[in-house]
Amino acid sequence: MQPKGTVRRWVVLLRVVIFIVACAVVLAAVSPIAAKMPDKWPELLTGLLASLGAFALTLLFVRWERLRLDDVGTAINARSVTRLAFGFLIGLLLVALWATILAASGSMRWARASGCGFSSAAMALAAYLALACREELAFRGYPLRRLDQRFGFVFAQLFVALVFAAEHKLGGWPWSRALAGAGVGALLFGMAAIASRGLAVPIGLHAAWNFGQWALGLYGGPAFWKPVAEQGRDGRAPFAESAAYIGVFGSATLAFWLWRRRSMRTAIEN
Repeated sequence: MQPKGTVRRWVVLLRVVIFIVACAVVLAAVSPIAAKMPDKWPELLTGLLASLGAFALTLLFVRWERLRLDDVGTAINARSVTRLAFGFLIGLLLVALWATILAASGSMRWARASGCGFSSAAMALAAYLALACREELAFRGYPLRRLDQRFGFVFAQLFVALVFAAEHKLGGWPWSRALAGAGVGALLFGMAAIASRGLAVPIGLHAAWNFGQWALGLYGGPAFWKPVAEQGRDGRAPFAESAAYIGVFGSATLAFWLWRRRSMRTAIEN
């Protein structure tokens, strides 16, 4: 017979899996509603509806386990907006660093594009914020925090990153891109969530990265810049892009790990 603590750990894991599957079902249910809308409206509406669904599920599971929203990092407080802005600023800096590395290596450069106005940028920003909210609630809220509490942050990070990559694989990404792209991103966003004990910072990071990629013309449609003199973009990121991405995200993940370590040390000393 297994010890009671071990049984409870696996019960938590089962609940996390149920939560993630339920969030995926919500996403699959709301996506067709907005699919025929123009411009960024499908992403915006899908993100908003799926975020509401993920938050409702969070409330349900938190009540099921007799927890508080703060226990899973989803409580909104007076610092949430500031932390969101902080995460967004860091995310933009990561985009700028990534683009600078590629430009310096000669792998890619950008030229100013025309045809993108304020309304397009505002719509893109709102859409990526909504989508980031959905993904952070679905993965780095209840699932990551409960796994961190019961299994430790290493298991929690790896498990959530693999599931996050698997969702992108189901969305049509090749495994190489899902693991090296979404999986690596999940480690950064997860470390930011654990270090900051909330979702505002990772939501800002996530939204800023996607918005920055859009602004650089990498998501198609009107943007502020357009990539030129590219080397072999065939649907998969060239080696230089992937290497720069992993280097930038890996360094940022390390920085948030150090933040977490310092916070834990300060808490012990106090």
